Amino acid sequence: MPEEIEVEVREAFKRALKPALPIIAGYIVLGLPCGILSATAGMSWWMVAILSIVFYSGAGQYMIPNMWLAANPITAIIASVGLVNTRQMLYGTSLSQFCGNVGKGLATFFGATVTDESFGVNYAKFLEGDWSVKDALAVNLYSQTTWMLSCTVGCILGSAVAVPSALASFAMTSLFLCLLCMQPTTAENGVVVAAAVLGVVVCKLVGLSGAAIFLGAVIGIVCGMLFGSRVSRAVKQASCEKGGDR
Repeated sequence: MPEEIEVEVREAFKRALKPALPIIAGYIVLGLPCGILSATAGMSWWMVAILSIVFYSGAGQYMIPNMWLAANPITAIIASVGLVNTRQMLYGTSLSQFCGNVGKGLATFFGATVTDESFGVNYAKFLEGDWSVKDALAVNLYSQTTWMLSCTVGCILGSAVAVPSALASFAMTSLFLCLLCMQPTTAENGVVVAAAVLGVVVCKLVGLSGAAIFLGAVIGIVCGMLFGSRVSRAVKQASCEKGGDR
């Protein structure tokens, strides 16, 4: 590596450390139980390490062992995890505006290592200015390394300590309940939650237990989009009518 590039990389990691510290702390807390849950589902530490490097999705990595312990079919697991991870396309779209002056390789590497938390930190830093894609990538790599190590250590601990499967399988549920409580209290979010819960219940009642989570999520998203679209049209129409009265 040329000396100039080595110095630039070192400086990028130095600048990125402070913004990445809150993510690092959070990933240690979340990564350890994720590794324990993975061990309960029968995964080895090296499987968890590879999955954390290649797949790298906190919510997805919680979902995989949780749904496996709940005896969901592999097709439902893949579909559900894929649906949850579609949000990454929105992150990539939002961050692409800051990648116009870098090569495709660097932009691709940066996009492949984005998560919810690193997106929030990097997006804010980009808006502040004086923040490069290399700085943002350093934040991502700090985050991914911490997540991989935490999950791997958690898996090793989980292999040594027996964790009741009922307790482990509830980890994903509790995680999403926490995420739900952090969402803004809006009518649209209320419709999404109500429709998703109702969809899961109906699916289980008619015998579609395996696909209940996936179908419930799809139903919730569709209902939320329809409700939001209807509200937007109503607001727009009311605005036009008010403007016409003037």
